[in-house]
Parts: sequence; structure tokens; C-alpha cells
Amino acid sequence: MDLETAARDVRENAYAPYSGFKVGAALRGASGAIYTGCNVENIAYPEGTCAEAGAIAAMVAAGETQFTAALVIADSPAPVSPCGGCRQKLAEFGAAQTPVTMATTSGLQTQTSVGELLPGAFSEAHMSGQE
Repeated sequence: MDLETAARDVRENAYAPYSGFKVGAALRGASGAIYTGCNVENIAYPEGTCAEAGAIAAMVAAGETQFTAALVIADSPAPVSPCGGCRQKLAEFGAAQTPVTMATTSGLQTQTSVGELLPGAFSEAHMSGQE
């Protein structure tokens, strides 16, 4: 299965009763395995989970901590970018050059990278005083 198919499929499982905006995400782990996640809304809006965060959690739960490609898909007029929090989460587990594809269910795609999504990402180097 490819990343787009995996993200499309999991998007159908999204729990989005309030917004109706379903999002799916798929990551290819360093092992080649594919991990997926979908958005899960909550009536207390800040308590929901983004699709990217769900895919990262699945990857970490499976014992991996690096991904080599990501794809996010939604039914929108233009490809939807990960939110700021998910950009930081992606930067935690993907290198700056790791490709990220943002797609729509109608077939539009935009290619970028983790580093382009979050230039100047907060990293471990900031915590240790190294740069």
C-alpha cells in the first residue's frame, strides 16, 4: 500500500461530527512500515487529535521514532498544511529534508519538506545549548 492510499483509507475513519472536516495522515517509518492516523474531534475543541499526531503515536507505539515520508489528505479546495503543533511534532521525528505531501481528495498535491514547513524548528540543540 502507498502513503496516499493509506491516508485516504484512514481518513474515512475520522471522527469529525462537529466540523465535518475529515483528515487522514500516513507516515513511512524508517523500516518501510506505514503508520496512519485520522483526526479525532472532541466537543471541547482543544482536546481533539490531529491526523498527523495520531500517525506519529501509532509509529512510536510500534517502536519506531523516525519517518522518511509523510502524506496528509483532506477534502478541501486546496491541499491543507499541518497545523503549527503538528509541524513541530513532524520535526521531532523527521529530518528537515523529509518529504511531506499535502493532498486533496480530488487529486491536487503540494510537495514540501519538514524543514520548509517549520524553518528554525525548536530542537534538542536549543535545550543543550548547542547550535
